[in-house]
Amino acid sequence: MKKCTIIYNPHSGRKVKSNFLATYVDLLLDNDYDPEVIFSKYKGHIKKIVKELPECDLVISIGGDGTFNEVVTGNLQREKPLLLSHIPVGTTNDIGAMFGYGNDIIANLKRLLSGEERTIDICTVNDKPFVYVAGFGKFMTLPYETSRVDKKNLGHLAYVKEGVKAFFKYTKLHELTYRVNGEEFKGLFSFILISNANHIAGIKNFYDNVYLNDGKFEVLFCNITRRLDIIKSLLYLKTSDITKVPGFYFYKTDKLEIEFPEEIGKWCVDGEELEEKTTTYKIAMNHSIRVMMPKKNVDKLFIKDKKSETKKNKK
Repeated sequence: MKKCTIIYNPHSGRKVKSNFLATYVDLLLDNDYDPEVIFSKYKGHIKKIVKELPECDLVISIGGDGTFNEVVTGNLQREKPLLLSHIPVGTTNDIGAMFGYGNDIIANLKRLLSGEERTIDICTVNDKPFVYVAGFGKFMTLPYETSRVDKKNLGHLAYVKEGVKAFFKYTKLHELTYRVNGEEFKGLFSFILISNANHIAGIKNFYDNVYLNDGKFEVLFCNITRRLDIIKSLLYLKTSDITKVPGFYFYKTDKLEIEFPEEIGKWCVDGEELEEKTTTYKIAMNHSIRVMMPKKNVDKLFIKDKKSETKKNKK
């Protein structure tokens, strides 16, 4: 029998039926897996669990986007990384939606067990891994500043509620210098969005042609401050290409350096606050991990001529 470890974060945003784990164990046994269930107890615990986990054939992360970030971070600290998977039960579940999961937690395990193994790129900001998004500035603190109680009770609406409040607050411009694709730029910007995803902040197809194995990530700098212009930019998400919005500066790259004139914090990394406060932030695409995911979105998320990577990694 293959060995499977389930790591469950019971504090994630969405309410789920308490008996789902018993069904998970039965389904895994039926699929020739010997499952072990581990509950996380505190922030940072999951990283420690994965880093110290004995060898196994599959790790199933159950939680929100931040939970999977911890799983990936712990996995990258191992001498021999493990095969990972992720079942979404958080508030927004951008990663889960991107991978092709729905809202039914039992159906999601079935999708996983009949899925495919792929190798995905992992970015870092000052060596801190992020799976799908990092950012700074306007709206970027909402994921970790929204109360846990509201997340449990309101789900994604909790972010909408806090987003409306943030919309009417003064929009600050931050002086910075950034270097990307061999060029240097200086200016004042209201927010920065760095991602390797096509599903961001609950918005499907945020960008076109995003691939998880092309060695590149997407970058968006914004100098918009007027509320009317913010509304216009949001409308572009539904009707046109957001990279063409006036006041937005878009790049696709594998390396980015951002320098501020003074120490600055309040960065968001996969929905959690980046604890570091400094003047220089270096973003790079310098890791990859093996992931099991549903077949549903594989063709959209991976460059076809790189699908053989998984077979190579197994050799």
